Amino acid sequence: MSNAPSPPSRTWLDQAIGRIASDIQRSADTHLIRLDLPAFPDIDLYFKDESVHPSGSLKHRLARSLFLFGLCNGWIREGTPIIEASSGSTAVSEAYFAKLLGLPFTAVMPKSTSAKKIAWIEFYGGRCHLVDDPCQIYQESHRLADELGGHFMDQFANAERATDWRGNNNIAESIFGQLSLERYPEPTWVVVGAGTGGTSATIGRFIRYRSLATKLCVVDPDHSVFHEFFESGDTALTRDCPSAIEGIGRPRVEASFLPHVIDRMIHVPDAASFAAIHLLETLLGSKCGGSTGTNFCGALQLMEEIAARGETGSVVTLICDRGDRYLDTYYNPAWLAQHGYEIGPLLERLCSRVG
Repeated sequence: MSNAPSPPSRTWLDQAIGRIASDIQRSADTHLIRLDLPAFPDIDLYFKDESVHPSGSLKHRLARSLFLFGLCNGWIREGTPIIEASSGSTAVSEAYFAKLLGLPFTAVMPKSTSAKKIAWIEFYGGRCHLVDDPCQIYQESHRLADELGGHFMDQFANAERATDWRGNNNIAESIFGQLSLERYPEPTWVVVGAGTGGTSATIGRFIRYRSLATKLCVVDPDHSVFHEFFESGDTALTRDCPSAIEGIGRPRVEASFLPHVIDRMIHVPDAASFAAIHLLETLLGSKCGGSTGTNFCGALQLMEEIAARGETGSVVTLICDRGDRYLDTYYNPAWLAQHGYEIGPLLERLCSRVG
């Protein structure tokens, strides 16, 4: 007798995919905001505002793709518990989609995770499973999935394969479509950070698939291995502490990070990222998360290089999530001082660079 599991109910599967399709239909595409900087009259800077997704971040796209990937592969069925190793925006977005499909969701995260992050996950009906050692979240996620008979999403392994990089309204197709009527419709650079590596893989593949001249730059924060891995190719690289910039940077090389679709990497110190989001609050009129500051620092460096060569063009980057998630940290002077971040001089220098 075969012990193979029975195929999932096609009726429930069709309904689940239909709910996700309806959610997409209810949500307009995210905005592409042009930011005019006086120092760069001949170079246009755009921010793709991913913070307006229903779950509040770029990770909404990843979570949607991971759920569709799991559903269409038969791994997610009616009642399947969903488990993810995440203490940040991915967990929030996956909790959103789990609630949409009526599935139980558990985020495995370190005990040091802030109460505010836990509250966001619980807002969407998720449960937070806390572990003492942050390095054990992957093993604990596998164990919990086995114990509950659930599905471990494993964003760091599946991000690059879950998204259709050829099109189908992915972030790359959206960016280039929105630029079609601009004065420089084919940007010189697209700048993103990497957490799983899924976004950089999608954009880098799309650029090559469409034979575009655009280049992809990935910015990397302190305490991340990606920049060194990009240069050395050493997959065994590790760091002792995690990135302070939520959503990007990793202490180990992740399977979804694909260096060969990236044209350049830039290391951005964390203090510079924090200074950048304080400047962006005045330029954009709203608060952004730390990774948006990292993106802006990388974009600004590339714009200066374009200008120094006497060239024109455009640069596109992302607003990854809303700053209201970081009022107690990145926007809190006491937190910045406690962690040794002196952003005043950096903020003054950034102001002088943008004009």
